[in-house]
Amino acid sequence: MSRVLNPRGFASDNNAGVHPVILEALREVNQGHVIAYGDDPYTGKAVAGIREIFGAGTEVFFVFIGTAANVLGLSTVTQPYQAIICPESAHINVDECGAPEKFSGCKLMTCDTPDGKLTVDMIAYHMHGIGFEHHVQPRVVSITQATELGTVYTIDEISEIAGYVHSHGMLLHMDGARISNAALSLDCTLLEMTGGAGVDILSFGGTKNGMMYGEAIIFFNKTLCEDFKYRRKQGMQLASKMRYIAAQFSAYLKDGLWMENARHANLMAQKLYTAVKDIPGLTVTQKVESNAVFAKLPPEIIPALQQEFFFYVWDEELSEVRWMCSFDTTEEDIASFATKIRSLLQ
Repeated sequence: MSRVLNPRGFASDNNAGVHPVILEALREVNQGHVIAYGDDPYTGKAVAGIREIFGAGTEVFFVFIGTAANVLGLSTVTQPYQAIICPESAHINVDECGAPEKFSGCKLMTCDTPDGKLTVDMIAYHMHGIGFEHHVQPRVVSITQATELGTVYTIDEISEIAGYVHSHGMLLHMDGARISNAALSLDCTLLEMTGGAGVDILSFGGTKNGMMYGEAIIFFNKTLCEDFKYRRKQGMQLASKMRYIAAQFSAYLKDGLWMENARHANLMAQKLYTAVKDIPGLTVTQKVESNAVFAKLPPEIIPALQQEFFFYVWDEELSEVRWMCSFDTTEEDIASFATKIRSLLQ
């Protein structure tokens, strides 16, 4: 019996498949026995590869998913009486089912960010009650690169936030689920906009950019993670067959595959923007700086459009939608999508 595949769409870069190079890397390491739980040569090679990019003094830990990377990274450096400052739209606030609060015990203090980006002034709004036992104490600022709205912090913006955070004895965490797209947008190295800009903890993601699964938590200061191996185990994120996460990262970083995939996804988003920006009745709402396009549409056409090209409504009240491009999005996908939008709006 044949099965009908879901139509290609713009819902999420998670919906895309796995890059063939990653699949081949998994096949290559699927030979024989190696020691489990990361004491294997493949994991050692992957960690060394990440340190070549982010610095020899970093500590690197692999986990299965991005939520675990964020939650474990944040809970390692916080106490339950402390607070984490983040944008209201942050993944840790909206899409992690309360896991950061549950496992860290911390309060999330959010900022309304029209473009998804925190500023020092926004952070400063929460900097009161310091040393007062009746108030939670700010400990970490968490930013996302690229943001949930597809925008990108410049290196100077990250450095300014890091300087402010560190001057108050706090730490800077970066959710890097789409960090590769941000790096290609800025034309900078991964280190320049992370540890080089003052980031203390990074969730380094590859799942949205061609990997099957697996994330890396990177600590730029080893003193922050002295007991992390216990937290990872207790958090149910210590992979027994870790070689299969490690092999993906090695392939992902080798020969610039991460750059190739992100460059293509970003380019497709720009092409999508160009194809739809002048359609009457459609308004693009955010700068297109990575692999996302946000737009407002008449609500009555959305269901018909979703039937052929699935995507998510970002804000029902505003009738704002999100369209994500992936490493395998094609120009044909974009042309067909734009044609359908035009036909529905005529």
